[in-house]
Amino acid sequence: MPLASASVWAHHAAAADYDVARLIVLQGTVSKVEWINPHAQLHLDVKDSNGTVISWRIEGASMNPYAVRNFPKELVTAGIEISITAYPAKNGEKIADGATITFRDGKRAFFGGSAPVDGLDENGRPCIVRRNTTCRR
Repeated sequence: MPLASASVWAHHAAAADYDVARLIVLQGTVSKVEWINPHAQLHLDVKDSNGTVISWRIEGASMNPYAVRNFPKELVTAGIEISITAYPAKNGEKIADGATITFRDGKRAFFGGSAPVDGLDENGRPCIVRRNTTCRR
């Protein structure tokens, strides 16, 4: 059993792969969504400042949390434009650990497996209200 415990721990150690101290906001068009285990995968085409499209793969939660939260899967489909807060990969690849999706109508849904981003700090950066006294909704 120790091997199973070690592999489960390694699988859930987001800080090993993602820069959890650096929250970014990606805005673009969903090209594909995979509702699969062990984690959902959202593929987002983001234009850089030169207009070049860069494809990002954003990891979400496993399937059970989506069921528990009544996540609106039907709203996250290829072709829609969204923004999402995420923690980028430490190795520089265009991969991130997803957090909160914001739809064009302003509605939000928590896509990730850790704490949802629910506000902005005094500098306009995404933050988590219960973790940051300067974070406001």
